[in-house]
Amino acid sequence: MDLKGRLQEDLKTALREKDERRKSVIRMCIAAIQLAEVQHAGPLDDAAIVGVLQKEARQRQETIDELRSVGRLEQLAEQETELAILESYLPQMLTREDITEKARAVIEQVGASGPKDLGAVMRELMTQVKGRADGQLVNQVVRELLAG
Repeated sequence: MDLKGRLQEDLKTALREKDERRKSVIRMCIAAIQLAEVQHAGPLDDAAIVGVLQKEARQRQETIDELRSVGRLEQLAEQETELAILESYLPQMLTREDITEKARAVIEQVGASGPKDLGAVMRELMTQVKGRADGQLVNQVVRELLAG
């Protein structure tokens, strides 16, 4: 079953079980996917849907960081619950160690020798980790490895 179909089935389950939080989050996900489909002028594949869900998860994470800094614990718990529900639909994210390992292999593969080869390494590495790693973290790891 594709990701969109899984969301639809989970929405039905949440409705039957009267799980308001899960129902709300899944409906938000479906609405975001539908908006992206309208903007894309057609149905999205699972990779594009994962991108939409990652964007929603990033927004939740930013909200969590802001709420934590101002000490609003009740709203913080709600956002953390929503983020957990969102993350259940996302692929397992790579750890920094996994990214470092993959980056070393790509650096060796493309024969990168310094910071000037950042673009070539990033192009190859991002195709391997797309949707499973934060681009900023990947960039940071590659820069560190190329610097020395």
